Amino acid sequence: MTTSTVPTISQEQAGWFAEAFAALVGNVGQAILGKEHVLRLAITCLFADGHLLLEDYPGTGKTTLARALAQSVAGTHSRIQFTPDLLPSDVTGVSIFDQQTQRFEFHRGPIFASIVLADEINRASPKTQSALLEVMEEASVTVDGTSHPVGSPFMVIATQNPIEQAGTYRLPEAQLDRFLMKTSLGHPDHEAALQILANGRPRTSILSPVLTTESAVQMIQLATTVTVAPAVLDYITTIAEETRRAADVRLGASMRGCLALARTARVWAAAQGRTFVVPDDIKALARPCLTHRLILDPESEFDGVTADEVMTRVLQAVTPPQLGAA
Repeated sequence: MTTSTVPTISQEQAGWFAEAFAALVGNVGQAILGKEHVLRLAITCLFADGHLLLEDYPGTGKTTLARALAQSVAGTHSRIQFTPDLLPSDVTGVSIFDQQTQRFEFHRGPIFASIVLADEINRASPKTQSALLEVMEEASVTVDGTSHPVGSPFMVIATQNPIEQAGTYRLPEAQLDRFLMKTSLGHPDHEAALQILANGRPRTSILSPVLTTESAVQMIQLATTVTVAPAVLDYITTIAEETRRAADVRLGASMRGCLALARTARVWAAAQGRTFVVPDDIKALARPCLTHRLILDPESEFDGVTADEVMTRVLQAVTPPQLGAA
């Protein structure tokens, strides 16, 4: 049996991580009011080096979230409005022949940014969706045999409108599986709405960076060194297996879903100043990490069963481990 030589995060490093994470949540929270839990999920996704899918109504602050995150980490921001006539090169960029140099020069597309908002991703053709998802997976664009890295940090926040489905292309299950998390912002509560109305202008204008991009990259790397006990890994695996056996489910959580849950749990633990993951971290993240990966039986969907209800049953059925006894 081999012993891992990967260094583990120290308590001092975990404390710094938690302070930086809280500062980032607070800063972005000045622009997105009353949504601390969703902000923590989005920032966890960023530091887990993953991508976020928001299924939300128009006007709930998705663009503001992307811009606020980028400003808070001193990064760049871009917004791509997906339409049926959008081409892959409109996303990734294109090579243009330069008459002076007699060479092709690559002109970068809007995907080259720290935080990219892919608005209404399901309105683009499958070919354009695939181009975006390939960059998300590889973190680079390959044109004419040359690879162009998008840099780090790099996060795509893709959105879907849950109401209007006319003229859309549903994301295949394999592509949905590429998103680390899926959640929604929703409308602000009454108090937050009053504050937004009283302010009267985009609150991103008041934001200043609280982290450098270098610090953000350091936090991404540091999160990978948080300890996950074998008992917690077993808990993750059992949850995934239970989704595959669950009634009403045609396709349960994949191995990629298990890896996503472990990655995000490491960030969630460090954000609370811990050097190790506890079962409560897994319970807190199982829904945003796994629900969108479940494919229900058509008959169950017709009867009104939702993937969220299935995840609730699964989490109730699987007993969390006692780490002291592990």
